[in-house]
Amino acid sequence: MRIRKIRSFALSTALLAAVPAGAQTSDEKLNDRLEDVRTRIEKLDEMLETLEDMEDLRARAEQGDVSAQIVLGNMYYNGEGVPEDDREAVRWFRLAAEQGDVIAQTFLGVMYDNGEGVPEDNREAMRWYRLAAEQGNASAQFNLGLMYANGEGVPEDDREAVRWFRLAAEQGVASAQFALGVIHDYGEGVPEDNREAMRWYQLAAEQGDAIAQTFLGVMYDNGEGVPEDNHEAMRWYRLAAEQGNASAQVNLGVMYDNGEGVPEDDREAVRWYRLAAEQGDASAQFNLGNKYDNGEGVPEDDREAVRWYRLAAEQGDATAQFNLGNMYATGRGVPESDREAVRWYRLAAEQGVASAQFALGIIHDYGAGVPEDNREAMRWYQLAAEQGDASAQFNLGVMYDSGEGVPEDDREAVRWFRLAAEQGNASAQFALGVIHDYGEGVPEDDREAVRWYRLAA
Repeated sequence: MRIRKIRSFALSTALLAAVPAGAQTSDEKLNDRLEDVRTRIEKLDEMLETLEDMEDLRARAEQGDVSAQIVLGNMYYNGEGVPEDDREAVRWFRLAAEQGDVIAQTFLGVMYDNGEGVPEDNREAMRWYRLAAEQGNASAQFNLGLMYANGEGVPEDDREAVRWFRLAAEQGVASAQFALGVIHDYGEGVPEDNREAMRWYQLAAEQGDAIAQTFLGVMYDNGEGVPEDNHEAMRWYRLAAEQGNASAQVNLGVMYDNGEGVPEDDREAVRWYRLAAEQGDASAQFNLGNKYDNGEGVPEDDREAVRWYRLAAEQGDATAQFNLGNMYATGRGVPESDREAVRWYRLAAEQGVASAQFALGIIHDYGAGVPEDNREAMRWYQLAAEQGDASAQFNLGVMYDSGEGVPEDDREAVRWFRLAAEQGNASAQFALGVIHDYGEGVPEDDREAVRWYRLAA
């Protein structure tokens, strides 16, 4: 069984390094300004080391010393040497920001963005980010890109998002490089381009960005933008997984589960699934439940299987919901309960799981935990059959053959029997043999009857 791999991410506003080392621009004035900011950051660090007392710092800040205002704001923000106080932090950052300081402007944008010390206000966050971004601050450029990407404080605009992400990415901001990878991967604001996505993921991954490492692993795993390479996929998954990235841990578990890029190893698969599952990852919880269910890499344990299936099912994982329904239907790891089985089957069926739809068809057909209802049985069989479930196709054929839940219809019966029979369903093959033997819904045909009997036998 190939267990599912996952690929998920969440971009969030971040206050990154104010100006990454090595930032390049064609504008000489901007270069000078960036160099000045870097020099001032060094002076801020020196000030924190040599400052004799708070009174001196406060006095300098009140006299309009921008560096002192930023240090004081940072102290209140982090609760260093003073009680933590977001409002005071905002006050000092604002004073520095109004003097045009890019670091303070970026800080102030984050405070408005997150509602720290001020009411949350995306438009005001945008205003401060833009002021800093236009002076070349990479963090502000990235955050401004996020605001455009998410439509916060401005109408959503993928092209503007790309523009600001690119400016930050070219200064080496890993989160911006990752964002550009996603944008090219999915074609948001730019033409879809796996190779360009790969390039940006690689740049971010090489800086240690765990999400980018995971996505880069997926690209190698699926052969998107590069030749498929399980060994490279493993390498990047492992780097991200060792940083605690749950998606990478799941995917690494799958590689061990399926023997892709490494020898198959159920115990190692279980180890990585457990790490991700304990972080609340639903796919990992399902996979771990499946390992306990089948005794792979761990002793078979129905109760543990139920525990992990339930955790995943409660997060909406459809396959886990179906498996939990099976556990209740058979009384494995829990007391047998038709009602609970129906509840979990229904949740999975409503998400389109064909096996769950078939199970609900059986339950309504025979009245297990619900009143017997041929029409409802027919409805669920139909949904599963249309997805190609051979057992549902056979049962649907039986319903048409016997006129249960629908008017009797030999031709429809033959159609569904044939679809199931062509998938190798022996009961459907035998039914087609009988139908051709006695000429029900088709002309009587001994040779065709023998052919289907032989396949069923």
